[in-house]
Amino acid sequence: MSDQIRVECKRRGRSLTIVERHAPTPLLGPEWTEQKVAQLRLDEDGVWSVLWADRNGRWRSYPDAPQATQPVSLLEEIDSNPHGVFWG
Repeated sequence: MSDQIRVECKRRGRSLTIVERHAPTPLLGPEWTEQKVAQLRLDEDGVWSVLWADRNGRWRSYPDAPQATQPVSLLEEIDSNPHGVFWG
């Protein structure tokens, strides 16, 4: 399905943004479209936190706000999506 849907990561400063990209369709147009999934942020103390994007693309605090010194556990949280906010 990589010709239809892709998951990508973008880095900007101390943030990593995970996006889901969808192939062009007659309904959405000739360009790949992008939907924000999650953002990992590294604070000054070296602690990562995770946020989710609401339907307007605004970043919101994640329920129970897990934090970690390595992003791997937060990626596992995003993948399992226990609160149903990351994956459509």
